Amino acid sequence: MRAQMCSKVCSKVRAHALMGKASRSSSASSHAAQVAAGSRLLETYAGLAQRGAHLFGELLGGQTPKQWNHYPDDDAIDQGTGFQWFYHSHSPEDRPGAFEHGHIHLFARRKLWSRRLHSVREIEFGKLGSGASNPNTRHLLAIGLDAKGVPVSLFTVNSWVTGDLMLTAKTTADLLDRIRLDTGHPDVDAVVESLVRLCRVEIRTLLAQRDSALWAWPTPAVLTNERLDVLSELPICIDAKLAGLI
Repeated sequence: MRAQMCSKVCSKVRAHALMGKASRSSSASSHAAQVAAGSRLLETYAGLAQRGAHLFGELLGGQTPKQWNHYPDDDAIDQGTGFQWFYHSHSPEDRPGAFEHGHIHLFARRKLWSRRLHSVREIEFGKLGSGASNPNTRHLLAIGLDAKGVPVSLFTVNSWVTGDLMLTAKTTADLLDRIRLDTGHPDVDAVVESLVRLCRVEIRTLLAQRDSALWAWPTPAVLTNERLDVLSELPICIDAKLAGLI
């Protein structure tokens, strides 16, 4: 009996030790990924500074951006991975209190999520109401940037804003964890990729807040309700985020 008890106790001790080791390993891996993302972000902006270039200089062709115009016109699409984005700006009256110059909308194309729609989680989420009739994209995230092209906020928007639909916070976060971009706009791609990895925790919080706002809305057809546009928003300070990695 004593031998049996000893064996059980030893097994539990080993299990706890392995779980602790796995947790530490996962934490170390996550930190290493953030450090790598931070380094890539700094290198991208350093390269721009050396060339005397702006993050959106090539995209805008040296012209002043026009409010509401998409840049590029038909979006920047990575046909291989299925991610896409565009940059645009609103009038100050449209987003009062916002400190951004403009923002990037980030999407996932159908190849990335079509099979996931059959999950119980996504079917339940779909009961919130329909947006576009046959959308080929799902909106993932919006990134606010200042006039210098530096990210200053992360936010989510309702479906009517972008004309497509959303996926649950869990599925959206899982897709963002896999993001790879090669759209022909390497500097913007690098900033978006790096920021998503650097702010992984903040993004998951943001997405959870988004879903809570949707489920809490008291009236039906919430996705097309124009009284509800920005669902969740977080200001970010890249300098502080990078300093926290040291």
